[in-house]
Amino acid sequence: MASSWRDCRCEMIFLSGCLLMSVLGFQPVLAKVCHDYSRHGLDNNWYMRDGEKLPIMVLMPMNESAMMSGISQGIEPAVQLAIQHIRESREYSFSLITKIYDTECDNAKGLRAFFDAICYGPKHLMIFGGVCPSVTSIIAESLEGWNLVQLSFAATTPVLADKKKYPNFFRTVPSDNAVNPAVVKFLNFYNWSRVGTLTQDVQRFSEVRNDLTNELEKADIQIADTESFSNDPCVNVKKLKDNDVRIIIGQFDENLAAKVFCCAYNLNMYGSKYQWIIPGWYQGNWWEQANSTNCTTKKLLTAMEGYISVDFEPLSAKQKKGISGMTPQEYAREYNREREQKGVETSKFHGFAYDGIWVIAKTFTRVMKILRDKERQDMYHNFTVDDREVGKLVLDVMNETNFFGVTGQVMFRNGERMGTIRFTQFQEGQEVKVGEYNAIADVLDLINHTIRFQGVEPPKDRTFVRLQRRQINVPLYSILSTITILGMLMAGAFLFFNIKNRNHRLIKMSSPYMNNLIILGGMLSYASIFLFGLDGSFVSDKEFETLCTVRTWILIVGYTTAFGAMFAKTWRVHAIFKNVKMKKKIIKDQKLFIIVGGMLLIDLCILICWQIVDPLKRTVEEYSLEADPQGRDIAIRPFLEHCENTHMTIWLGIVYAYKGLLMLFGCFLAWETRNVSIPALNDSKYIGMSVYNVGIMCIIGAAVSFLTRDQPNVQFCIVALVIIFCSTITLCLVFVPKFITMQTNPDAATQNRRLKLTQNQKKEDSKTSTSVTSVNQANTSRLDGLQTDNHRLRMRITELDKELEEVTMQLQDTPEKTPYIKQNHYQDVNNILSIRNFTDGKDGEKSLKNHLEQKPQAQWGSMDPSRISRGPLEDINSPEHIQRRLSLQLPILHHAYLPSIGGVDASCSSPTGSPSSSPRHRHMPPSYRVMVSGL
Repeated sequence: MASSWRDCRCEMIFLSGCLLMSVLGFQPVLAKVCHDYSRHGLDNNWYMRDGEKLPIMVLMPMNESAMMSGISQGIEPAVQLAIQHIRESREYSFSLITKIYDTECDNAKGLRAFFDAICYGPKHLMIFGGVCPSVTSIIAESLEGWNLVQLSFAATTPVLADKKKYPNFFRTVPSDNAVNPAVVKFLNFYNWSRVGTLTQDVQRFSEVRNDLTNELEKADIQIADTESFSNDPCVNVKKLKDNDVRIIIGQFDENLAAKVFCCAYNLNMYGSKYQWIIPGWYQGNWWEQANSTNCTTKKLLTAMEGYISVDFEPLSAKQKKGISGMTPQEYAREYNREREQKGVETSKFHGFAYDGIWVIAKTFTRVMKILRDKERQDMYHNFTVDDREVGKLVLDVMNETNFFGVTGQVMFRNGERMGTIRFTQFQEGQEVKVGEYNAIADVLDLINHTIRFQGVEPPKDRTFVRLQRRQINVPLYSILSTITILGMLMAGAFLFFNIKNRNHRLIKMSSPYMNNLIILGGMLSYASIFLFGLDGSFVSDKEFETLCTVRTWILIVGYTTAFGAMFAKTWRVHAIFKNVKMKKKIIKDQKLFIIVGGMLLIDLCILICWQIVDPLKRTVEEYSLEADPQGRDIAIRPFLEHCENTHMTIWLGIVYAYKGLLMLFGCFLAWETRNVSIPALNDSKYIGMSVYNVGIMCIIGAAVSFLTRDQPNVQFCIVALVIIFCSTITLCLVFVPKFITMQTNPDAATQNRRLKLTQNQKKEDSKTSTSVTSVNQANTSRLDGLQTDNHRLRMRITELDKELEEVTMQLQDTPEKTPYIKQNHYQDVNNILSIRNFTDGKDGEKSLKNHLEQKPQAQWGSMDPSRISRGPLEDINSPEHIQRRLSLQLPILHHAYLPSIGGVDASCSSPTGSPSSSPRHRHMPPSYRVMVSGL
């Protein structure tokens, strides 16, 4: 059944050929002759006869006007030379006879020539030739029906590699697809893993491109872009550049190659950054013949410099004798001599034609031997062989072909020649061989130091993007860290000073525990600077995310600790001195700790919710590519690490709102207690200054930090300086005044300041308010002198008090001496009262000096003449005497004894003043009058 189908198919092909010939003008009777010939054929005992002339059909264009005829004219000398060498070798029992049939590179004429050879020529055992792809493919598709095998020496089209469609087709020349494995090997040699293709929109190049795509995918080489064009390649070349394609594999003829390189010159796609790989079968000086562009030859040569061309090797470069007994170089010399004698141009396929004749000779020799062996084995039977068996035997033998020819090792794989691929480079106007690829061994051999790249190294297969972290400059980080350490040392010094002098009245009254919290908050704020300066260059990605959370917590807690303690202190001053009813109000430090703890608790709630609901993550922001500052063939892509989350704005708004309210509350307390003038208790002025500085700096710092988000050095510098400035100013405003006071005036620091509270009627509902005034300290030296006088006079008051006590006792014992005592001591009592007035200001000072100058030597024993001249002695218990004694004794006893039991000191108001002039001086009830008068 298979044989019947094959005969039917042959019949159909033959009828198609006859129909075509009748269209071309042949008589129908000829078709009948051809039909009979095709069925019966000639004698098949040709393999048994030595010296048999075996005819070979040669198909190629010979007409000079036909396309690709130049190839054929250069082939004939090589074919005749091969037949001659075969005859001279005396190893073959037959001679090959070739008859050339002109196909004129036309499908119709090629078919006519083929059928002429079949109908009128001798019985051909094999077809040799096939130059034009279209004609060759038509004939090769029908060979199976004729039981013929075709061997081509010039048909390189990849279509013919389809063995399902062309099972009887062989070729000694590698196909155009044979260069693709060589190109892949070349790409791997230079570690180029990203390429682009630029293909002319023609079937021949498209097929090569498709096969190349498969080879690249097998080699895991990325095809960045694939471009096809028909006439103008500039748009496609521009796309390759836009896609950053550096290694470009081109498939186009020489006519469009000039346009491609002209576009490459105009787009600056040449030089050290680009590598072009193009076909290597162009004619010599093709850029001069095919230049139809507006680019000059100089521009084309500039753009072409360094390109790599890939093509099969026409002759082997090995100095090795082949099957003909000659080296490839010896054959080349003999071929050129024959060619010159005939006056034809050389053809780059002549070596493949020469080796092709040897392939036929080797095949026929092997087939004849096999058939003879079969006939001897079947000598008792009538051994016959038909065309189908001969054709199949020829196919099998040709697939086993393996010898060294002038084109290298001749070997087939599925009918395809496993040849040698040559690499050349365009250097200074000419192509130089730089290496070759052996398809049989799959080895790339590059000639040392022959490839010259225009850069110091081979081009990169892409613009290598080097990620460069925008990080904190190390010297800047070191400088700011040093300043931060100095700030922490200063805070430590303040902490030592505060702890050492915690029992001192000045420090004790300013809440040393709260001061410790202020210092602790400042040190936490300082510590956050070290964390803000760390990035991915110092820590890993996971550690960076932890760092984001830690530094946020430290800064927020430090701020609340420092300013919360200051605001708590100010609130206590406000609560005490703004109490209208003047009731005694004690606010201990434990309550202040609770206030600060409450503020920190709010912070912790916000931070914990933040961390659980929407924690901070490490995000990377990439920026546009930048040129390498050192001029290398790389691009720099800066990136910056941030600490962000999904709802960053909301969480920052909550924190800013809470801190803003806390700051406003502190400003309110500072304003309300601005008139309280006890430095040991009141820091309102300094708190106000601190809040002002912190508020202004935070607003400026936050704005500038947001605007410099992509400049980490500027951002870190601003944030660090803001923290350092705010923390340092706050600590200095709180502790430096105390330190200066302790150093310059330690005595005055331990003394209580006089508070003067005045009540004024401010509203119609008779509400009263208190104000506190401070002692005038205009002249320090003058005050020191007055304090010395005050001490001396207080000693004098003590002595007078003792004498007064003795006089009082004498009055109780001897009433008759009262006039004498009164007259002697009345003036001294007035002296005491005059002395007491000096602490009330300048008037008291002046009265004291006047009194001392007028009566510096007053004696307690002298008598007033007016008193002596009075009448009889009055009764000592009379109301007048009692009232006089009280007016004298109460002030003296009050100023003499109360200091020793915790009463007012000498700086209090005079006894004659209003009882409300001092907060410690209360109006004495009548019961006390009786008690004191009893003394």
